[in-house]
Amino acid sequence: MTGCVFCSIVAGEVDAEVVLETDHVLGFLDTRPVFKGHTLLVPREHVETLPDLPAFLRDPFLEAGQRLATAMTTALGSQGSFVAMNNVVSQSVPHLHLHVVPRTKGDGLRGFFWPRTRYEDGEAGEYAGRLRSAVGADQA
Repeated sequence: MTGCVFCSIVAGEVDAEVVLETDHVLGFLDTRPVFKGHTLLVPREHVETLPDLPAFLRDPFLEAGQRLATAMTTALGSQGSFVAMNNVVSQSVPHLHLHVVPRTKGDGLRGFFWPRTRYEDGEAGEYAGRLRSAVGADQA
């Protein structure tokens, strides 16, 4: 897609430190990492959000995310990883991308994205019901 920096990276028009490459996805270092090794995984095909991801790309995308999460510990010696993606809100590039960030206990990353809240009495059940209905779980 014209004007998409991630599509330009996939096409080889913009340099990136590539760490994983398959027929369907590309993983490369984030130029502004949370921690060194922070990798972005993108589908080669221009897809803007997770709901837009075609079915044939789901397994290759998730499998590559698993490989990157494992690599954070085996290659970098981290204790684990933080894996996340934004859809529209806070999505700095409108091309689906999964952040895979190496994590170590005591690394200072706390409350990085989410303030916490609580449900009022009965409210959790209401929210769960609305979501069950939207994903079709009530029809099962």
